[in-house]
Amino acid sequence: MSDLVVRRAGSGDRVVLERLWLMFRHDLSEFQGQLPRPDGSYRSEWLESVLNGDPNWAGYVFHTGENPVGFAFVRALTQPARVLNAFFIVRPMRRHGVGLHAVQEVVAQHPGPWEVAFQESNATAVRFWRRVAESVSGQAWSEERRPVPGDPSTPPDVWISF
Repeated sequence: MSDLVVRRAGSGDRVVLERLWLMFRHDLSEFQGQLPRPDGSYRSEWLESVLNGDPNWAGYVFHTGENPVGFAFVRALTQPARVLNAFFIVRPMRRHGVGLHAVQEVVAQHPGPWEVAFQESNATAVRFWRRVAESVSGQAWSEERRPVPGDPSTPPDVWISF
């Protein structure tokens, strides 16, 4: 993906990130069962953490040419392990290596241990994140199920550490 640009999000990216965020949350609603709020929005605490410059968060925007094609939000920047908290690629760019390349670029910006969570019912995410872990760390990764904090009725998240 020589034309993929992965760059740190800045204040000028607010509108693009807000629009991509709605697509991301809509995609996840299939697996989490969350409906939009009455105004058509979804919860956006993570987005606000990135946009408001929280020092424990970093946002990245992905472009091909002038077109935004995705984003990643990283949290726990001051912790021993970084957490890839949100990751999104627009549908037309999926299954072309864009996601894997973007993750590799983001991970390279923050050396050290990483974790990422996803829902086991999202078979595409299961395959993708296992492939990412292997591409980044070979066989030096692990997988476990952890309860969703504050929501005992939701199936546990799958966490991959690498």
